Amino acid sequence: MTGSRPPLARPSAMGDDDAELLMAARRLLEDRYREGRHEVATAWRMADGAIVTGIHVDGSARRSAVCAEGVAAGNAIAHGARPDDPPGVEAIVSVLRRRSGSWHLIEPCGVCAELITDYWPDARVWVGRRDEIVQVSARELLPVKYERVW
Repeated sequence: MTGSRPPLARPSAMGDDDAELLMAARRLLEDRYREGRHEVATAWRMADGAIVTGIHVDGSARRSAVCAEGVAAGNAIAHGARPDDPPGVEAIVSVLRRRSGSWHLIEPCGVCAELITDYWPDARVWVGRRDEIVQVSARELLPVKYERVW
């Protein structure tokens, strides 16, 4: 990471705890970015205050790709967050670095939104809405989600 790139701006509505997640995701991606392989990172705050992270892992067979949020979900479960023991995960912040070098706060893809809401529907997720970045509950990502009986 060179000093010539502007930092990813902290949204004005984002508190210090979630700003820490933003910076954790950014640092991870700065350290591990590889064009076409590792372009998204995420950081999650656990109920006990710990932070778990994940990074996008792409593969030559497209189905082998794993989103950063999927990696973080496994790390959250390994940390002890279970779907039957809420809240487990309190907040989620994901970042994307484009090939041009620009940085963006992004929301989970549809598949990851399904996964997150299966386990932590009340988690706070930062998303881009029009010209602003706001927080929503994970369940708001999928307002008509199919509720699977486990």
